[in-house]
Amino acid sequence: MTDRELLQIYIGMVPFLAEVCGPGCEVVVHDVTDPEHSLIAIRNSVSGRGVGDPMTDLAREIQKKGSYTDAEYLANYSGKSKEGEFLSSTYYIKNEGRLIGLLCINKDMATVQETRRALQALLERFNLTAVQQSDYVENLDNPMTSMMHNRIAEIIAESGVAPARMSLREKVRVVHRMNDEGVMMMKGAVAEIAAQLQVSVPTVYRYLNKPEQ
Repeated sequence: MTDRELLQIYIGMVPFLAEVCGPGCEVVVHDVTDPEHSLIAIRNSVSGRGVGDPMTDLAREIQKKGSYTDAEYLANYSGKSKEGEFLSSTYYIKNEGRLIGLLCINKDMATVQETRRALQALLERFNLTAVQQSDYVENLDNPMTSMMHNRIAEIIAESGVAPARMSLREKVRVVHRMNDEGVMMMKGAVAEIAAQLQVSVPTVYRYLNKPEQ
């Protein structure tokens, strides 16, 4: 395959990649054999460039130093132009090991940076930028719910067997103990027991109806 034929394949991918990545992502193909007019395809020109524009300084450096020989691409580095700042990635187009072109995707960071600044301003306005050190820690859960959860976990742990390894008899015994202690009378207890024993809610009731052995 000739260099031109291979580059044409990547040129054909440009509209697809631009559509998939969105209007904030510029997709470019360079032909490195013509550095002064290397840009041969572009969509979503967020950098303000067009077909016929020259290679960037980084592209020239990649070609000069041969850094493409041991890698297939360079991803997520900073880019900039008079239009703004970008998060850029470059794929090395090679033909039998020779660098013949570059497929570049440049993501416009303007909206991201504006959102980040707005979020930072919001956090600072309500003093949410950092949690102050304190000797006090508040549990916002309902105290009874938290106590119920902990007691169910304790009873299961005291059985000495993890729920995944429990026999039917052991699970029945645990459920009866919870019932004897009044745990099952608490709101939401049966669902919590089912979750911690890794069974269904109807199964918990079936255990309760089985005689303890």
